Amino acid sequence: MFLIGVGTAVPARRYTQRECWEAIQRAPFFADLAPRSRALLEKVLCGQNGIVTRYLALECLEEAFDLRADVLHARFARHAPVLATEAAHRALTDAGCSPEEVDGVLISTCTGYVCPGLTSFVCERLGFRSDVWALDLVGQGCGAALPNLRMAEAMLRAGRAQRVLSVCVEVCSAALFVDDDPGVLISACLFGDGAGAVVLASEPRPGRRRVEWKFATSCLRPEERDALRFEQREGRLRNRLSKRVPELAAQEAARLFRAGSLAAGVERSEVTGWLLHAGGRDVLWALRERLGLSEAELRCSAEVLHSYGNLSSASVLFVLERALQQALPDGYWWMSSFGAGFSCHGAFWAVSTPHS
Repeated sequence: MFLIGVGTAVPARRYTQRECWEAIQRAPFFADLAPRSRALLEKVLCGQNGIVTRYLALECLEEAFDLRADVLHARFARHAPVLATEAAHRALTDAGCSPEEVDGVLISTCTGYVCPGLTSFVCERLGFRSDVWALDLVGQGCGAALPNLRMAEAMLRAGRAQRVLSVCVEVCSAALFVDDDPGVLISACLFGDGAGAVVLASEPRPGRRRVEWKFATSCLRPEERDALRFEQREGRLRNRLSKRVPELAAQEAARLFRAGSLAAGVERSEVTGWLLHAGGRDVLWALRERLGLSEAELRCSAEVLHSYGNLSSASVLFVLERALQQALPDGYWWMSSFGAGFSCHGAFWAVSTPHS
């Protein structure tokens, strides 16, 4: 399987963390929060937490104060198809591929629900064939990009497709919840909205950098399910985020990398790119320590976090796009994501530049 195109999309409006802090103080629910909760919001939004700006599907920040379930659902239903379509269109353009050439469409999300799924809307907007193999994947949280890519690999290896469009789209502003739980409050300060898409093919695109999917592996820890998950409360999604997540994610990511390297026959010295889910500053610090990485090796992930916040499942696709834009050296690139489940995923891309 080869990557032949990549694209990303975000809402039109970008907000600084400072703007978010100033706005939330005007929220009708702010005074009802415990003093400790208000102090936590100020610390996260105004401190050095690795995030400076986030793109949110809000015309103004005051829209975030309306937390009725119907309003949140309407936000997802309106913006998720738009963002997914825009990212997909950019990926197809980058791949030099028309919608008619696509045999499969896979879309992952966890921040909302529509039926029929998002594939119905994206296929309609982009004009895909009526016989395209369209699958909607839900419930995998922030880690969904890599399971999505593994499904694309299965379709290509089975000979059922020659080109597959893989999309991750999240409208995290449609999953807002506010109460005095620290994990809920931190979630409200970390997540942004956006979509990432890639076009995968059974053959590389001639004359372009060759990015080949070589090996993938995953780990599922159901006993840690409650560390990171969505639950339903008052008809709305409520994120459960344990303070153990950074260390848990780093521990599993390091274990998966060691096992994956051994199984794939890849030496640590051959890894020239690290494409890691930018879950948050503390997550990146824990990953850096566990994997023995330098600040430079985490640059692409840190830059995505800095400018966009945590984009949930779309994050690693933004990191992948940045790695290609910055022309990280040829060699093996390790991509890793983690999320609800508790699940952790990893994959090696073999990247090489064709000689003229």
